Amino acid sequence: MTETPIELELSVKQSQSESGRGLQPPPLFQLPLTAQDPFDNDQQTQLQLSESNPEAQQQAKPRWINPRRLLLLLLGFSLSSAILGLFYYMHYNHQKRNIQTVTPCLSPACRWASARLSMSADPFTQPCDYFLFACGSDVLSPEKGGRQRGQGIPGHPQNQKENAGRTERKGQRKEKIPDRRTVLLQYLREILEADDRPASTAVQKAKAFYRSCLDTKSIETAGADPFLTLIQKLGGWAVSGQWNRTDFNSTLSLLMRDYATFPFFNLYAGKDPNEMPRETAKRYIQIDQPDLLIPVQWNSKTLKSQAETQTLRPFLESCQRYLSLLGAPPSRSMIHVGTFISLSSELAVAAAPLRFRLSRGQLYQRTTIGELQKQAPGIDWLGCLRAAFHPLPLFKDDHVLLHNLPYIMQMSRTIGKWLVKHELSTSPVHTYMVLNLLHTLIPALDSRFSETANNLSLALGEAGGVADRWKRCVSETERGFGHVLTHLLSERTARREAEEIIQNIFSSFKSTLRELKWTDQKSLQFVMKKVEPLIPRLWTTKEISSEAELDLLFSKVTVGTNSFFSNYVQLLSFRRKRRNELLTGRAEAADSLSVTPFLLGDELLFPMGMFIPPLFHPTYPRAMNYGLMGFLIAKDILHLILPDVYSQSEMVHAVGECVWAHYLAVTKGEAGGGGEFSLSAAQRQEVWVQYSALQIALQAYHQSLKNHPWDTSISGLSHTRLFLTSFSQVHCDSDAYSQFMPLEPSFLITVICSKSDLCPESLQCPNKTQQHSLETC
Repeated sequence: MTETPIELELSVKQSQSESGRGLQPPPLFQLPLTAQDPFDNDQQTQLQLSESNPEAQQQAKPRWINPRRLLLLLLGFSLSSAILGLFYYMHYNHQKRNIQTVTPCLSPACRWASARLSMSADPFTQPCDYFLFACGSDVLSPEKGGRQRGQGIPGHPQNQKENAGRTERKGQRKEKIPDRRTVLLQYLREILEADDRPASTAVQKAKAFYRSCLDTKSIETAGADPFLTLIQKLGGWAVSGQWNRTDFNSTLSLLMRDYATFPFFNLYAGKDPNEMPRETAKRYIQIDQPDLLIPVQWNSKTLKSQAETQTLRPFLESCQRYLSLLGAPPSRSMIHVGTFISLSSELAVAAAPLRFRLSRGQLYQRTTIGELQKQAPGIDWLGCLRAAFHPLPLFKDDHVLLHNLPYIMQMSRTIGKWLVKHELSTSPVHTYMVLNLLHTLIPALDSRFSETANNLSLALGEAGGVADRWKRCVSETERGFGHVLTHLLSERTARREAEEIIQNIFSSFKSTLRELKWTDQKSLQFVMKKVEPLIPRLWTTKEISSEAELDLLFSKVTVGTNSFFSNYVQLLSFRRKRRNELLTGRAEAADSLSVTPFLLGDELLFPMGMFIPPLFHPTYPRAMNYGLMGFLIAKDILHLILPDVYSQSEMVHAVGECVWAHYLAVTKGEAGGGGEFSLSAAQRQEVWVQYSALQIALQAYHQSLKNHPWDTSISGLSHTRLFLTSFSQVHCDSDAYSQFMPLEPSFLITVICSKSDLCPESLQCPNKTQQHSLETC
């Protein structure tokens, strides 16, 4: 890839003679001023000669008296003076422009950003330690020529330091910006907790819901009583000894309509990708296999899912714990748990992972509701679907899309068998539905239930840990009041500035593609045919355009101040309206908590949740916005549009190896690439993606300075230095592709600066002279 030469100002330290002064922003350049004008020197020389030789002065006097010669001499003298004066003026102004300090940004956002940067490690004062963190990756393991998660690369100098040094570096990393979803949650938290102006009714309800979620004292005091009361409204259940033997399909329809619970199959609305044209395709009810509660493993030999003994034990314990919390007598709970696990196992047999169903062509199978009733008669399909999408009219001739017909048919047979054999005694099918409802409502119950779920996850080796309460509450508020939070985000989004950086990054991205060395011309044409029609833009929903519409939408929602359970249940029913909107095409299936771009037809849409502080702010210097958000946008585009470019371009391999050689030169003192620590194809591609994203962002920023040659700064940093310092706030732990990134993104600064005049020489490690012999990547 051809690097675009970039001539931007860099700050340097003040001279030692100014060390006694107060702290001042460092100037862009500190060039020595000329002591005296050359023309003044000539005058002094002539004056000295005339004073030292009086005779010569007397002899020359008659020649000066000649008027003609005197006039010519005066004209020449004036012309020379004008030329020298113009030269001096241009030279002086050029120096003045270079020595003046950058214009400081004094907005509240900039002051906050300056304080945060001052607390973070400076990549330009600690280059040898700061850049050498290694990302945690399972891919780079010893048997594959690398390392295991949590361990440094063998021979890495950082591993030879004491624990105190590692603790100190961890402290430095804590000052970095967290992952983008956490940043968005924090921003929404500030909005929900703010009381800055009179809010609309819908906004007040969203904030009241959030506060009721935070009221853990009331939630803990209520215990399991709210759920037990709800079960009685549904007709009770056999576990408690009080059950009025409600009809199976009636109970199932009620759970789907009012409580967003789908025990036996999943429902959602979406388009058929096989229909053309896609941008105008109709939306259909999609019927998929459910999210099973029982943990199962896929057996590639038998092509079936099965529960294993080591996972069934903790699952059994969690089920017993749930029944205990709900007051079930110990003498009867074991029987119900046993039948629940047995029924769950039978249903799980026909479930299959997505990749298998995709290979068998089991996705988006079209059928009518009437035909589905014949194939799976155990479910009242028309009645259940009408309940789930009430009040939309549905008929037997309406088409639906199936995503695992073998499972649907097996589920129907299993339910029919269990209803006939067991329902009159222990009612396991009804218990199965109640425990699925419990799983839906766990977020609204006291901490004992969530702790039980978390303990099961830990026992199964899954990601455990109970999230901070405020994070859970923001997420739950978004699930119920997504329209409100989207509207509040829209009010605070700097659309013009966001659109500008999106367009500039995308333009730089396209120019980068043309500079790549593709395997053949067809590869380039294929990629450009995919890229050229795309229209990048900020995604803003058009569903709700005013607070009055929001108030009308949530007019029937009542939010109590001390009953989070009832608030939560009420919003479960409200979600049905959202499904209806998706089915009728009046809404787009977008998540207001989305933090990455997505493709919708020919549009490349960037969610508003990406452009929030501290990642982005309209008053930030452009260097800061491009260095951080510009890099993230470029990386997202590369991942989204070029998911597998490794086999299509030679430069991916070359750049990946080149960057890795730089890393090894610093960490091991070897300028060669690969060795026992060579990278896999996926790792080379990820290194290329992030290195290219940094170059794309830098090129876009350079172009923006050409179009608008001004920018502010923070802490007196020059433009390029602020750009790279902002970029250094990104770290691999917050990246969705961190498993493929073998080194911290910050290290890319040393690579991009190794063969350019963009960075101060102090960036080089003094004891690593091998860096100077490495090639430019």
